[in-house]
Amino acid sequence: MVERDAGYEAVYSAAMPSVVSIYVSHWDDERRRRGDGAGSGFVYDDAGHVVTNQHVVADAEAVDLRFSEGDWRTGRVVGTDAYTDLAVVRVDDLPDYATPLPVADAAPRPGQRVAALGNPLGLDGTISAGIVSGTNRSMPTGQGFSIPDTVQTDAPINPGNSGGPLVTLDGVVVGVNRATAGQNIGFAVSPLLIRRVVPRLIADGRVAHPYMRIRTVDVSPTVAAANGLDEPRGVLVVDAWYGPTGTPLAPSDRTESIWGQRVPVGGDVIVGIEGTPINAHEELVRYLITETEPGETVDLRIVRGGRETTERVRLEERPAPGESPSRRRLRG
Repeated sequence: MVERDAGYEAVYSAAMPSVVSIYVSHWDDERRRRGDGAGSGFVYDDAGHVVTNQHVVADAEAVDLRFSEGDWRTGRVVGTDAYTDLAVVRVDDLPDYATPLPVADAAPRPGQRVAALGNPLGLDGTISAGIVSGTNRSMPTGQGFSIPDTVQTDAPINPGNSGGPLVTLDGVVVGVNRATAGQNIGFAVSPLLIRRVVPRLIADGRVAHPYMRIRTVDVSPTVAAANGLDEPRGVLVVDAWYGPTGTPLAPSDRTESIWGQRVPVGGDVIVGIEGTPINAHEELVRYLITETEPGETVDLRIVRGGRETTERVRLEERPAPGESPSRRRLRG
């Protein structure tokens, strides 16, 4: 363990032995090599589990891990989750110096100093420095969904850093580095999601995420004006799909032009879930992915026809990325 806020040199010396470079090979049906990839990871526990990104090891047949002192191990992918971009690889015999890194039990603080450790551009054993720029961000994936509750940092994160740890100067993991969105803007999967998802990947190889079979937009001042709402809060249901249990939520049924902008009109506005206020889509998704399970029933506080009421909604399991929830939409 690193001394409290010891500095970048100290955290590098203490944490880098637990960081690995991950090399992945892909083969076609005729056993011809069709591509290679590389990323990073970190030792999660003494049983040999290493955490990385799902996109680093997805569909991999061969996973080789190189540790900081040059030791190589062959790893087996034991679980992946696309919706949080987390994955776990297991090796049978960790090098003695590769000890687990602790994972924070809460989000870091904006302004807190952090370091991104990993293998950017094939350069093993790299540290980059920065601060936490923000928390509870929504990170687009390019697959039609976003990962909620991510940590924003200005620490440089480059190709190959993916899957490596974002650590405090105490050597505590506060994120799994995933992507950069532009100059001085990078993102990492939050410690809350690591703590929730990784143990399930180790135990079951997968994670079932809850799903309400709806699509929403934030209630901006324009949307509020179009729908006669007193204030811009909550999320408006713009689409809803039939499921095994149906849905009691009503979607928008038309659009109108307000101040030169087409906006959805009609439909329920979700302003709370289980007593927790909801002001934006990110807050709703974060609550679902961190606090609920498929099969549970939740109380939603909604605004319908200008009046607040409560609806009970049974959560289902979210379909795999790219799969349609249903061919029947409730809207229009």
